[in-house]
Amino acid sequence: MTYTMTIAGLKRELPICKVTDDLYIGAFICFGDAEVTVAAAAEMLKKLEGIEYDYLFTAEAKSIPLIHEMARQSGAKKYFIARKGPKVYMPNPISVADQSITTLAQQMLYLGSDDAEMIKGKKIVIMDDVISTGGSLKAMEALVHKAGGEVVAKIAVLAEGGAADRKDIMFLGKLPVFNADGTVKE
Repeated sequence: MTYTMTIAGLKRELPICKVTDDLYIGAFICFGDAEVTVAAAAEMLKKLEGIEYDYLFTAEAKSIPLIHEMARQSGAKKYFIARKGPKVYMPNPISVADQSITTLAQQMLYLGSDDAEMIKGKKIVIMDDVISTGGSLKAMEALVHKAGGEVVAKIAVLAEGGAADRKDIMFLGKLPVFNADGTVKE
């Protein structure tokens, strides 16, 4: 089963994937889709026009190509990625808990103290590919605050289910959630 959707002017077939017995989602994955990544980045940057910010910030992994393309198109020389595990090259990492709809277990997000120092006192845009329950968004925001930064905007390609009703996020399109038979969940 798939769900047909237009994303940043491009038609895509999203596979419908089981999360629980009574909740299925349309999987938007920009990995490997250069065309939609470039188009979505351009549209997201248009939505950010008029917002003053210093850096873009996301969590690994699916939104990495997107944040890179947004940085490339905007001329940004630096962006930040919260990692799902501490790395040897991350001095004294700070961390927060993250619970995402697409990750079965709770995980942590990490940021090296060197990156945290660069974020301190800066205006940050948090971006993601899809915002659903808001768990990852909340964790990213907590990590930015822990680093001493200020979140000035939150943006995603798609807002899934009830996230489309939120007033604190910007997004390009609404992605419904589905029943087991592929029909849109009301």
